[in-house]
Amino acid sequence: MGIIIKPLVTEKMTNISEKKNNRFGFIVRPEANKLEIKSEVEALYNVTVVDVNTVRYSGKNKSRYTKAGIINGRTNAYKKAIVTLKDGETIDFYSNI
Repeated sequence: MGIIIKPLVTEKMTNISEKKNNRFGFIVRPEANKLEIKSEVEALYNVTVVDVNTVRYSGKNKSRYTKAGIINGRTNAYKKAIVTLKDGETIDFYSNI
């Protein structure tokens, strides 16, 4: 296990979830495949997964100006999975708060 790193709760993902009530996003390990993601979500949240879409994001170059000069860096690369559940099922990320 340990394929899912964290649920993706952003403004963009919230808009996707509002349009289609059974879609949820997760940040997953880059080496994970769709079958592993499907089985992990089903085991963790006790739901039926119909479809899994994955997207790989590369890290972006960032720079900022400081007193000491320009500092260059890079954001982390990650893999995002959008999971479609069976109609009528949902995941509540805020139940533990």
